[in-house]
Amino acid sequence: MASLQEAADLENVVAISARRFEESPFIARTGSPGMIRGVYADRFFPIYLGEDVTEKYWLLRQKAVIFDVPEKPIEIAGPDAVPFLERVLARRISTMREGRGYYAIACTPQGGIFMDGVVFRLGPDRFWYVQADGPFETWLIAHSVGFDVSISDPKSRVLQIQGPASIDIMNAASGGAIDDTMGYFRSGVFDLGGQKLYVSRTGFTNELGFEIYSDGATTDHLALWDHLMACGAPHGLELASARAMTIRRIEGGILGNLSDIDTSMTPFEAGLAPFIDMDKGDFVGRGALVHRDRRPVLFGITCQTAVPAAGSMILDGDTPVGRVTAGVPSPTLGCGIGYARFLSPGAWVDRALRLTLPTGAICEARVVDLPFFDKEKTIVRGIDRRIPVRPTSMPFDAR
Repeated sequence: MASLQEAADLENVVAISARRFEESPFIARTGSPGMIRGVYADRFFPIYLGEDVTEKYWLLRQKAVIFDVPEKPIEIAGPDAVPFLERVLARRISTMREGRGYYAIACTPQGGIFMDGVVFRLGPDRFWYVQADGPFETWLIAHSVGFDVSISDPKSRVLQIQGPASIDIMNAASGGAIDDTMGYFRSGVFDLGGQKLYVSRTGFTNELGFEIYSDGATTDHLALWDHLMACGAPHGLELASARAMTIRRIEGGILGNLSDIDTSMTPFEAGLAPFIDMDKGDFVGRGALVHRDRRPVLFGITCQTAVPAAGSMILDGDTPVGRVTAGVPSPTLGCGIGYARFLSPGAWVDRALRLTLPTGAICEARVVDLPFFDKEKTIVRGIDRRIPVRPTSMPFDAR
């Protein structure tokens, strides 16, 4: 089940029992009558709050926004935590230091992508894996036979503060403990308004940013929220729904599990080969990956006249050659952008192709490499601190 967040999805809604999925502990601060919520990792989260999404997007790029996100940490602990994670993840774990995070993929026995997320080492035998959408906790338990490990849900809810002002905000929120010396994908425990919480310099936007992890029932979530908002107010911090995040994560080439990548696609096909350590020893799916084609089939696609919506057919002449997995208007680039998943590898980059949109309309498109800009990740790494200038016009509705 893909968690789609395109403009059409904001109108395609149904009523659902609120007891079926996990409510956000921040709902008293984030809820509004116009809220449209999605479900991700069995958690509710706001995909639209009735806001001007273009304004929130530029707030993200020029100042900072706070997101109540549904990504779910899972704790893996015990004497066999390291060998267990070496077995279930395709990334080398044994060399990780405490306070370090790695983007790591779990493959199916057939070599497909089952889950992607970030693994943090909290202690010698204690890790958190912050999962994307999907039933990963159950999958881990099923693979834990023969390992002395415990798999548990720490009941941590995550907030993201993203944007160029995020370091100043987190510096104020931590009483000066968090500053520029905290590197990308580094983490630790900090005092935030009298509550000791885990914080990482990561996010889902490819902007400079941080994630704050609550500590289950021991955290006063509303006090945490109020503290962060008070520290962020002088810097223009505002709440935003996931819609602005979705636009920015696609611009930044961040893939969504179950929407852009899934079990039918290998990490190689997704362009994620740098995160697969084929020489580390055996792991679930390694045998299937040994002889698989290493060429990618997932690229970016741009369109000057329309947004390449999910499900759009990609045509080479009159021949279908792929489909769009997700598409958004890009306020920075001033065009429609999306992910193009081709039926087979090939020299697709710089090709001029056509799209058949779900409406039946046909538009011209061009294939590009990912990400769409900032290919060296200088923004998220804090190297490029320039505040982007907002274009005078945007031909697409970014709602």
